[in-house]
Amino acid sequence: MIVWNEVSESMQKSALCRPAIAVSEKVMAVTTSIIESVKNQGDEALLEMAKNFDNRKSPRLLVPQEEIEQSTSALSTELKEAIERAYQNIRTFHECQKPSDISVKTQPGVDCMLKFQAIESVGLYVPGGSAPLPSSVLMQGVCAQLAGVKTIVLATPVKGDDSIHPAILYAAKLCGINTIVEAGGAGAIAAMALGTSTIPKVNKVFGPGNSYVTMAKQLLSQQLPGFAIDMPAGPSEVLVIADDGANPAFIAADLLSQAEHGEDSQVILLCTSESVIQETKVEIGQQLKALSRANIARAALENSSFILTESLEQAFSISAEYGPEHLILQIRRADDYLDQVKNAGSVFVGDFTPESAGDYASGTNHVLPTYGYSKVYSSLNLLDFYRTYTVQQITQNGLQELSRAILPLAEAEGLDAHANAVTIRLGVQQ
Repeated sequence: MIVWNEVSESMQKSALCRPAIAVSEKVMAVTTSIIESVKNQGDEALLEMAKNFDNRKSPRLLVPQEEIEQSTSALSTELKEAIERAYQNIRTFHECQKPSDISVKTQPGVDCMLKFQAIESVGLYVPGGSAPLPSSVLMQGVCAQLAGVKTIVLATPVKGDDSIHPAILYAAKLCGINTIVEAGGAGAIAAMALGTSTIPKVNKVFGPGNSYVTMAKQLLSQQLPGFAIDMPAGPSEVLVIADDGANPAFIAADLLSQAEHGEDSQVILLCTSESVIQETKVEIGQQLKALSRANIARAALENSSFILTESLEQAFSISAEYGPEHLILQIRRADDYLDQVKNAGSVFVGDFTPESAGDYASGTNHVLPTYGYSKVYSSLNLLDFYRTYTVQQITQNGLQELSRAILPLAEAEGLDAHANAVTIRLGVQQ
């Protein structure tokens, strides 16, 4: 435990220091090679990677439409209904974010508009691993569906002789996704960014992944004109602010639910009560015994801090400096403190609002900025699937009046052609 007011500034910084993101020359070199292979060999490169990296004997790239349709009957009623409820809640929350065009008359004869247009094609990446991630499909897919994106490509890796879990296929079906690619890693990102004979080229890629996926997204966004990614990403993290009335068992459960994501995850507790901190540590030890991913959580706890603060105000100040992906408020009268929240990806208010609710089914999006990027980036939302552009329309009289601003500015900047584009029109008879 760290008593914030009793340690040096360097120790305070160390307590909030995040694990280093694994970006090495090797990762860049391997990723660059993968991108080049996909660029030169297309589908064949992906099929070869599936054999080498995923141990697939007879890989394929696209899931047949009939398999997507059959996913409906391949799930238990309980899981199917859970996916449907999560889908509906996510859709309800994001549907309220639909934008409307804006039209403004800035002065007589000068009309300006801001218009919204869905991105034409997007790629959604869903990581593979020890369990299927239908929630990641829903968080990205619902937004693409609501925005009206014409082409949606979903890519997810398949290991060995396994098939894509029907939960992923069913979530994709609900989101209207018909193009599902059985490929993962940097190769899948490259295929969606570059396009192959089988996989459509997309304008923007969304979704988390390992260091090779992250590197591929970054490299391709720098190399390809017109290609973009959702946001910078780092290891998962949660910060809990608790007071002397908080339940240590709840705090421990929230910290562990984030710690089990990966060994480079980070969890931080800021608390005004030393006894609550000590009881939370005991609870963590007890709850770890029942977790299947206990070893991963233990490793993540090595990156974590338990900090005693003198007040809740101090805790909120520390949290704002850290900029957590998830911020949980286990404090009394939590609503009264919401105005003090700054620089957080998503906030969970009160004892009965666990972070896992946002991960799955409350309706908010779980694709969030990490590694301090919550200071400048927002949680994934519907507007990420749109582009905006402006329109202006000016009458002859409007241009006559507006020229009083345009011509002096053009002259001051020494741009004669700009001025001429106005004056040549002013001489035209109505």
